[in-house]
Amino acid sequence: MAGGPYNIPRRTKGESRFFNVFSTKALIETIALGLIGLLIFYPIGALIHNKVITFIFTVLFGAIGFCIASFKIPDSNNFELTRKAGGEYIDQIILRYIKFKRRKNKIYTYITEEKKDE
Repeated sequence: MAGGPYNIPRRTKGESRFFNVFSTKALIETIALGLIGLLIFYPIGALIHNKVITFIFTVLFGAIGFCIASFKIPDSNNFELTRKAGGEYIDQIILRYIKFKRRKNKIYTYITEEKKDE
């Protein structure tokens, strides 16, 4: 008895998919970073009369944007970064870092010194 396909439940958090690969967030960040690459490298490509360089860097920046929006930091205990931020999306980590630096937050630590008896 062969049954039909069974959909495995997963958390989608209301994200719809475009082209079966891009979530809404990934599509927006791919386009945004692709445009940044285009704005940076179009004048350089026009200066040396080579549009291939412009195209390559636009695609490269778009791929970086896709990776930032789509991938999570692996959950591993080998490194301090992956131990603290494992399982979180890379773009959320970047946004938290930017907010931290913009507000000029400080982290206070208490240092206790032992008195030496001489």
